[in-house]
Amino acid sequence: MNQKHFYIFTILLLSTIFSVQAQNKSYIQMLDEPNEWVDSVFHKMRRRHKIAQLFFVRAHTNLGKAYEDSVGMVIKKERIGGLVFFQGGPGRQAILTNKYQALARIPLLIASDGEWGLGMRLDSTISYPYQMALGAVQDKELIYKMGLEVAKDFKRIGMQMNLAPDVDVNNNPKNPIINYRSFGENKYNVAVKAAAYMKGMQDGGLLVSIKHFPGHGDTDVDSHYDLPQLNFTKARLDSLEIYPFRELINNGAAGVMIAHMNIPALDNTPNLPSTLSKPIVTGILKASLGLRD
Repeated sequence: MNQKHFYIFTILLLSTIFSVQAQNKSYIQMLDEPNEWVDSVFHKMRRRHKIAQLFFVRAHTNLGKAYEDSVGMVIKKERIGGLVFFQGGPGRQAILTNKYQALARIPLLIASDGEWGLGMRLDSTISYPYQMALGAVQDKELIYKMGLEVAKDFKRIGMQMNLAPDVDVNNNPKNPIINYRSFGENKYNVAVKAAAYMKGMQDGGLLVSIKHFPGHGDTDVDSHYDLPQLNFTKARLDSLEIYPFRELINNGAAGVMIAHMNIPALDNTPNLPSTLSKPIVTGILKASLGLRD
């Protein structure tokens, strides 16, 4: 891991202080501009702490004080880069986020998994339509406006990143994990509707992470519990599964989440998940598709 990786990641932390919208610049545009605050902090950090900035820890507000305190201890001791909040409530999360930020020497990047808004994870919050329903919406401007509202909701409780949208092509009716989380079975429709949602969130000052690269739609295994295998040719994967990712990266996607799958046509290492594959992550996602580090 090189200095550029650390530098770019530290740039992300700026979103805890300044919104992209307030700067009138996209996240991608900001990467090309030097920042004195980032440079001054980065050059004072030890290697261990630079590495720790690349880690996110799972956070909850529904698992009790002992769990909350354990996360706080990790923040203070290890100086991690961010948190991913799961189940809980919005008021409790905002209070706990402030507590955690006070413990951090460098502002934490706060994220959540909200494909249909805060309601995917938090009680008493707004749930927008599932992405399959959005795929049937003809006016993509409505989806863009939904993205703006989701960004507003996230920022109100102190979050800067949504691990969404899902850009998998839903081409397997037996898929136990994607299904209604996808915009549909047509790759062109998926790309257009996902781009509208992504742009709304990013224009609203939120970082995003499109998922699950290189495509989790045609599996019949839940990758939370086992390792799915995609036995398709490289040409098929490139023309179908990867298509929406290529389109959204070209449209300025701030981030990409890697799927946890084994894909022999892209990396023939036995039983190696794509999350750990250099040919898939470095070779295809970064070098071929041009995702910024």
